[in-house]
Amino acid sequence: MMFDAYVEIFAQFVRAFLVGGLICMIAQIIINYTDLTSGKILVYTMLTGVALTALGLYQPLVEFGGAGATVPISGFGYLLAKGAMQGAQKGLFGAITGALSAASAGVTAAVSFSFLMALVFRSRTKPN
Repeated sequence: MMFDAYVEIFAQFVRAFLVGGLICMIAQIIINYTDLTSGKILVYTMLTGVALTALGLYQPLVEFGGAGATVPISGFGYLLAKGAMQGAQKGLFGAITGALSAASAGVTAAVSFSFLMALVFRSRTKPN
């Protein structure tokens, strides 16, 4: 019985690695074979998560891959779209606030940890 729990946990890790790795592989191929800037790739990846969520295709990916689908930037797009769709049931204002409230924890963590790292480490321009 205990062994089955370990096998299930291991399977979850493998699925997360496969889904997250596939998302990252696609992004790396785009980086290598296009002249798109990092910012554009970031925005396109996030918008892809939004579009796939709107089409109902990202939720099965999340159910299969777990954190492998929710941690990359496409997962942020999924989170925004999911919050907006849930909030839209309350009207236009609900759609806007739903997206913001769904993503607020992640954005707060990103800003807070970025600020802490800026205090700890000295930033400088990367030499060419």
